Amino acid sequence: MNVPLYRLFYALTALISVSLVLGCKNREAKGEEHPFTNDLVHETSPYLLQHAHNPVNWLPWGEKALEKAREEEKLIIVSIGYSSCHWCHVMEEETFEDVEVAELMNEHFVSIKVDREERPDVDEVYMTAVQLMTGSGGWPLNVILLPNGKPLYGGTYHTKRQWMDVLSNVNTKFRADRKAAEDYADRVAKGVAEVNFIPRAESEAPLSSEHLLEAVARWKPQWDMEMGGNLGREKFIMPANLSFLLDYARLTGDLEADVFAKNTLDKILQGGIYDHVGGGFFRYSTDPQWKVPHFEKMLYDNAQLLSLFSKAYAIYKDPSYRRVITETAAYLDREMKGPDGSYFAAMDADSEGIEGAYYTWTEKELKEVLGGEFELFAEFYSIRPSSAWEGGRFVLYRSGEEGEFAQSHGMSMTDFRNRLESWHHKLLSARKSRVAPRKDDKIITSWNALLITGFVDAYAATGEQEFLDRARRVYEAVMDTAFEKGRLIHSYKPGSTREEGFLEDYAFMARAAFSLYQATLDTAYLEMANRLMKEVEKRFYEANSGLYRYNQDTDLISDILKVDDGVIPSPNAMVCENLILLGHLQYDKEAMGKAGRLLKTMEPRVGEAIPNYSYWARLMLSRVYPYYEIVTVGPEAALLSLEFQKLFLPNALVAGSFTPSEIALFDDRYFEGETFIYVCSNNTCKLPVKTVTEALQQLRDFRAY
Repeated sequence: MNVPLYRLFYALTALISVSLVLGCKNREAKGEEHPFTNDLVHETSPYLLQHAHNPVNWLPWGEKALEKAREEEKLIIVSIGYSSCHWCHVMEEETFEDVEVAELMNEHFVSIKVDREERPDVDEVYMTAVQLMTGSGGWPLNVILLPNGKPLYGGTYHTKRQWMDVLSNVNTKFRADRKAAEDYADRVAKGVAEVNFIPRAESEAPLSSEHLLEAVARWKPQWDMEMGGNLGREKFIMPANLSFLLDYARLTGDLEADVFAKNTLDKILQGGIYDHVGGGFFRYSTDPQWKVPHFEKMLYDNAQLLSLFSKAYAIYKDPSYRRVITETAAYLDREMKGPDGSYFAAMDADSEGIEGAYYTWTEKELKEVLGGEFELFAEFYSIRPSSAWEGGRFVLYRSGEEGEFAQSHGMSMTDFRNRLESWHHKLLSARKSRVAPRKDDKIITSWNALLITGFVDAYAATGEQEFLDRARRVYEAVMDTAFEKGRLIHSYKPGSTREEGFLEDYAFMARAAFSLYQATLDTAYLEMANRLMKEVEKRFYEANSGLYRYNQDTDLISDILKVDDGVIPSPNAMVCENLILLGHLQYDKEAMGKAGRLLKTMEPRVGEAIPNYSYWARLMLSRVYPYYEIVTVGPEAALLSLEFQKLFLPNALVAGSFTPSEIALFDDRYFEGETFIYVCSNNTCKLPVKTVTEALQQLRDFRAY
């Protein structure tokens, strides 16, 4: 039977693709002799090095590999993953370490391994292609390309037999009917380009608050009002979603949104997705109760969650939120901090080949560590036979609130907290004797930028100077290494190739610099924010859409316009936020106009799927509800600015200056020896006042009109 080639590709993909986004182990053993070595041995990425001794003749992504495919007229295999990806390594062990598989790949294909954290642009293009072909995606991401880079087949995890069947069938059909293969690949490549085509908004009508209200109303049926988060079998903490809802609830008075957001935060902290012993958050929960996590820890998650819980603490003053800020920062310093002061990318889920072994406990282990305290501990952390996880091990999970538990056992909160800290200290000490998960020790510029902002937000919420000191040290470490000759690099480690930075690196670092300026009033940070935004305009602006390309130069089949907010914010949304902040501070009408056009372009997408564009939605709040500038000028400016930041005021830019300044917001507002506060909106300012109480009353007066 003569089946069209594209139908065979589609059927194979649909049959085999499994969307798995899990974590993995790092298996490279230094000094070990290996029967096979490929070109990845020269790389520095932990993920690529993990594959350096496969029998597959892997090459890194680059012109050498692409030219080899063109010269030999071979199909290209691109296999994409990351160092903490569990199923990436399952497929490696089952498939890529197999000599029979390697012989097939080496004879008929040019095989390329990609660390998605080093080349997120490659991952983005081919993930889009696979999603178009199959309707889903995940990692490991395995695509088969024509020699020109256009995708012919895509899937995720495959068993050995599935993978060999795919390779044999695709290669045979390609050789038999190259024209059909090229036609199909052209259509997929065109689809990828269409996904990355975003037309400018034609309407000049102002953004509408009704549009946001309706979008949230359509989102609400997806909320799990009992356990928090969205309904579903698995749960990710989505910081952008919750941060938007915290702002939205304050500005609209939506009590349901407020209750949902706070309940989500509380359930997260009760669940096993939070590391109760060592601090920090795991990547996601494998169940709807936040109970059993996938045990990898990512820097970008923990950085953003510092910001999220800092905002929550500023709003609710819940002491458990302050503790989680402190504990997460302590975890990051203890486990993820590099020798230069910047922070590593990730920690694996596995140790000694077992997922979660480092973080989970048997009943026997707990009794040995806690002794006579075990029974009370077991009651608080749900240690009972029915709650045991794999292999009879337990994930620590709280089924109730601390206050209720303490009261029911006749303890004051202070006594109970002391006991809880004693338990955690003993268990953390015991855990240190275990084999720890391996770390991906790449330094990723954009993720460290998120951490700088997280530390500044923690300082703003708590007033603890150490958080601000941490932020400054990370900033200095990253800029010392990653910024040279006016450009940023994306990731680095000793001996690594220094690749050009992406839009997210420039946008996130500009935001981090601005946050440091707000906290310190040091204009050197403001100057850097402006400088990086000028580089954004020069390197990444895309005139047709008014948006910003993901990378400056591309060797890919399509430009990338990354606009959705996922586990990290869209870099375009971060550019928009920078334009808003700098525009208000400097009365820069051009910046404000660009921000407005970006928001208008994104308005339809926010309306259709607000949880996928919630960072954008939060920025839209600044246009559909009144926006304020709260300015302090004089020798006490930093102290007064901090008082406003501790209060959390949505839709308000808090800034200050110690000295006379030509910055528009401070111009002619300095008086020798005096500190004044100015509350402004729409270029209209109230009379200067000297106290926070008076300024807050002026803010209420503005809102009354």
